[in-house]
Amino acid sequence: MKPRKSGRFVSQLTKSTMAVVMAGGRGERLMHLTRHRAKPAMPFGGKYRIIDFSLSNCVNSGIRQILVLTQYKAHSLIQHIQRGWGYLRGELGEFVQLVPAQQRIGDHWYRGTADAVYQNLDIIAAYHPDLVLVLAGDHVYKMDYGPMIAYHVEKNADITVGVVQVPVSQAHEFGVMTVDDNQRVTRFMEKPARPEPMPGRSDVALVSMGIYVFTRDFLEARLAADAADPRSSHDFGKNVIPGNIAGGRVYAYSFQDVKTAAQAYWRDVGTVDAFYEANMELVYVTPELNLYDEDWPIWTYQEHVPAAKFVLDEDGRRGEAINSLVSGGCIVSGATVRESLLFVNSHVDERSSVYRSVLLPNVRVGRDCHIARAILDEGCTVPDGMRIGSDLAEDAQRFCVTERGVVLVTPGMLAGFGSVREDARREARGRG
Repeated sequence: MKPRKSGRFVSQLTKSTMAVVMAGGRGERLMHLTRHRAKPAMPFGGKYRIIDFSLSNCVNSGIRQILVLTQYKAHSLIQHIQRGWGYLRGELGEFVQLVPAQQRIGDHWYRGTADAVYQNLDIIAAYHPDLVLVLAGDHVYKMDYGPMIAYHVEKNADITVGVVQVPVSQAHEFGVMTVDDNQRVTRFMEKPARPEPMPGRSDVALVSMGIYVFTRDFLEARLAADAADPRSSHDFGKNVIPGNIAGGRVYAYSFQDVKTAAQAYWRDVGTVDAFYEANMELVYVTPELNLYDEDWPIWTYQEHVPAAKFVLDEDGRRGEAINSLVSGGCIVSGATVRESLLFVNSHVDERSSVYRSVLLPNVRVGRDCHIARAILDEGCTVPDGMRIGSDLAEDAQRFCVTERGVVLVTPGMLAGFGSVREDARREARGRG
């Protein structure tokens, strides 16, 4: 891997840090999209999975000892990591290691994020890291963890929390904190009903990114105390962080662009609308998230498929894509794709149009279809002549329509539509 031109922050600090990626979340706000997969396993950006961003950040930052804690519907996540993340050199002490929930302590599964790490403290201790970086595996961002780790050491902190600014109207979905002039955290509230804005900024609040740096000895002691507390929810945001503000040194680290000092790109794609918007941003001419950055690549499992193909060139039957991302294995046959994102192996048949939509892997769109402002889940087969996104009232009877008018379609919702339309065609032919 070639060094970053601008100077990547790889040091003895990052080399002596172990990352623990929390990848067991249900992602219930994504509704049908996480019925069969954990949120970190969700496809994103045409060819990636959400967890690829956290794992790539670790590898690019020089952190090569990574534990991935899984629990909820983890099969596709485990399969993805086994296929795409097995290239680190175990003989050099490098690894991405899957750690499924296995009732290592007591007779219960993971009861919360803190309990998940507590149950695996013996695995962490076996590698003797000085610092432990705890990450959420379900956010999309690019971040060099080196400066944050250096900041933690410089502050002589027990806990350092990565923070970003979000609109107050959205802050109730996150852990909200208050800091003093030295960036020491004075208060931390997990998902408050009335978030407290930043001093002097009534429109934004300071929220946790779900990224924590711990000194290992402190982490072990505090998690043992939390595990012994029957009143605890055993969660970092609800218990461990707020419970140590008074007696520990807890600091906030603002996630900013090194060059501009502006807040860097970070998305919590925790709702269907947020997932849709984050994917749609990628089709912009200059998106905020640059997936073409050779200095900070996002690594993933590469499925071996042919190049994307666009066929037919007649009026009304022209294979074309405008302002769109089209992945390998896709075929656009006499159809128009506009301002959309097509994942691997998706096909769109003749005289169909796809507008501002996200087609997850292995989607088939038949002839004469019109798809607008929709997410088609993996494996969907849209029968000939179907319109999605044209009449939201009708769509709501068949599919799932979000607050912002995005239509979510799954294979199960489409079951039976193909046979019904075929019956109608046969009847029409009979009358003719």
